[in-house]
Amino acid sequence: MELPSGAIGLEDNIVTQLLLSRGVEREDLERHRKPTLAGFLPDPSCFQDMDNAAERIAQAILAGETMTVYGDYDVDGATSAALLIRLFRMLGQDARYYIPDRLLEGYGPSGEALVKLGEQGSSLVITVDCGAMAQEALSMARDAGVDVIVVDHHKCPPDLPPTIALVNPNRLDESDEAAAHGHLAAVGVAFLLAIAVVRTLRIRGYFTERSEPDLRGLLDLVALGTVADVAALHGLNRAFVAQGLKVMAKRNNVGMSALIDASRLKRAPVCSDLGFALGPRINAGGRVGESTLGVRLLTTENAEEAQAIAAQLSALNEERRAIEADVQQAAEEQLAGQHNRAVHLVAGHGWHPGVIGIVAGRIKEKTGKPSIVIAIDGESGEGKGSGRSIAGVDLGAAIIAARENGLLVAGGGHAMAAGLTIDGDRLEQFSDWLEERLAGPVSRAVAEQAVTLDLAVGPSGLTPDLVNSLDLAGPYGIGWPGPRVAVGPVHVIKADIVGTDHLRLIAGSPDGGTLKAIAFRAANTEWGQAILHGARGRRLWLAGRAKIDDWGNRPAAELHLEDAAWAD
Repeated sequence: MELPSGAIGLEDNIVTQLLLSRGVEREDLERHRKPTLAGFLPDPSCFQDMDNAAERIAQAILAGETMTVYGDYDVDGATSAALLIRLFRMLGQDARYYIPDRLLEGYGPSGEALVKLGEQGSSLVITVDCGAMAQEALSMARDAGVDVIVVDHHKCPPDLPPTIALVNPNRLDESDEAAAHGHLAAVGVAFLLAIAVVRTLRIRGYFTERSEPDLRGLLDLVALGTVADVAALHGLNRAFVAQGLKVMAKRNNVGMSALIDASRLKRAPVCSDLGFALGPRINAGGRVGESTLGVRLLTTENAEEAQAIAAQLSALNEERRAIEADVQQAAEEQLAGQHNRAVHLVAGHGWHPGVIGIVAGRIKEKTGKPSIVIAIDGESGEGKGSGRSIAGVDLGAAIIAARENGLLVAGGGHAMAAGLTIDGDRLEQFSDWLEERLAGPVSRAVAEQAVTLDLAVGPSGLTPDLVNSLDLAGPYGIGWPGPRVAVGPVHVIKADIVGTDHLRLIAGSPDGGTLKAIAFRAANTEWGQAILHGARGRRLWLAGRAKIDDWGNRPAAELHLEDAAWAD
């Protein structure tokens, strides 16, 4: 879009201020202004076991060994597995894949499955997005003579499981340089492994008579897995996503292209689309359908097959929404007596374990506190739980500690998300233990929460040009928040509820202009109710994220509302 006279300087100043406010040093502004791989990629060899993993995979490729990629059933697992499978194809080698069933097998590699893969001919198994804490399963694989490489990003125990190599920036024995990349999703770690494998094969002369693959073509997978796994978008992750969106726009991956079409996107995807449109469809296969659908879609070269799988995933996503709504309603009914709790823990018999992570996230957003949702099996009484945390509270570490204290059958994760398995009769004990451990951190984190603003403008100042300027400091996400804009003073022309608990607002300015805003899942909040029932005749300030509404004939700016305050 052509900017008006003088806007170029304003645009540069806005981007500079946004970068500085997100912790970028002034001398490092140019590197962050347009994040590229060259500016942020570390040497893969800085990670423990990376060279060992690359050497073993190179050996398998040179010898034509049968390899299996063992993935997780979520988006990070699917994209990680697809990335390695596509890499091996580029190198002239096919690889098998194995994705466990969420309901029948649960999270992580099972010893039985690994041994069976060995019996079926796989001499090397590479686990992605799982395996960091699978001591028993990996011991079984070792005893059966199956080589296993673990590529993961979840928290690691002090005693690592037996493997050929365990590549994970969150190993406790990592160097400071490697540990600085602990925010990577598993797919990001897998991409670094791909670089190391190609480098190893180059040294061995593998590309003397064949072309070397362009790994940049895999960045669409890295971007999707990173955003959908809610990994922090700073440093290398921001470069991964910025460059991956460019690759995605080219639609060279048949499955990714079909996924974009199934999501009804009429333009090139932006960062938010990865988390709210593409990612949920991939996740739906593992949550309520067939766990292999995501990997199949992202690795197929057949356009008709891709369209069929993408349509199936969209249908499953709709089914997931209905199941989620039922569990959400039941979970919120339990919250009434938990207002004074530091950690919200709800559990129910027969709840679908495929949606508990989403519901935990919804509760966390609504209450501003860490939340855990547990689905209890009606026959065994065992509970499968998923938790989501808030900034400043390391839920993954707490879950690991609870497991080490004998409160959980299994558990692990990272700071913002965790999973667990628990005996149903220990729920109350576990909840009290969590309360004692996390009450202090939660209290401090909640006290530090504030609606921080990047800029304030009058209603007429919220324009498409401004939104486009703000977007230049993206992509935005967890760890690199989108700019929050205050707009006002305005008066309410119309306020109503649309969809599921969404507050829609049309506000007017003194000069006669109007502004459209929407607050998702906010109609029943205290400030949402105040706007709906008490804003007539009063002026107020609105705060939220400025977006482009391109639904009509002319793009317009709108506000995705997050808070409001009276102006008089």
